[in-house]
Amino acid sequence: MTPDAALAALRAAGDAGKAAEMAAYHKIPRPYLGVAVPVIDDLARQWRAGITLDERLALAAALWDSGIHEAMVAAAKLLVQARIRPDDAGAWALIRSWAPGFEGWAVADHASIAGQKRLVADPARIEDVAEWVSHPNMWTRRAALVMTLPWAKMNFPKPADLGVRDRVLGWAAGYLDDRDWFIQKAVAWWLRDLARHDAPRAQAFLDAHGPRMAAFARREAARGFA
Repeated sequence: MTPDAALAALRAAGDAGKAAEMAAYHKIPRPYLGVAVPVIDDLARQWRAGITLDERLALAAALWDSGIHEAMVAAAKLLVQARIRPDDAGAWALIRSWAPGFEGWAVADHASIAGQKRLVADPARIEDVAEWVSHPNMWTRRAALVMTLPWAKMNFPKPADLGVRDRVLGWAAGYLDDRDWFIQKAVAWWLRDLARHDAPRAQAFLDAHGPRMAAFARREAARGFA
């Protein structure tokens, strides 16, 4: 599967009317084809099955670099497997290279879901994510929380996992002076998911830092205790 063939498949599945709606909704100035995410998912799954890992990484890089919304989503979908054999270092390197240029929640979240898989596969990569916490790009800072969500959701965390959990909560506390809606929402999501699996830690965070959170973010976080 070549990048040109993959782009042709995406264009063939597109819808001009839906593309216009997507451009208006996402408000990010990039080309849109009007392809639904389940269709992109199916295409990416077919492409993964027919190419080598090196070919997949090259395809993902080319699709991302195209700047086309659906192609960037497809690039992330190519890397979203829980296990990438024989070695997922290239996949993580690619996701890391994308993170500083994240723009808008939709594409960033698809890439971050792929990043979650790579972090769970090798938690030592949290050191790479830590570099994003003070990044000038808000979407990159936000990705540090989105990619680490698996640690908020663990039912039986090991001591090392609890260490990651506490570290990310430290990042979240540092984010609260940023009044950007998306940052506040990301902190709230992390706490909401954490409250469902580790209510004492989530409550301790809210007790210590809740007054610094936006009101809507406190309400969202509290939903996890319901």
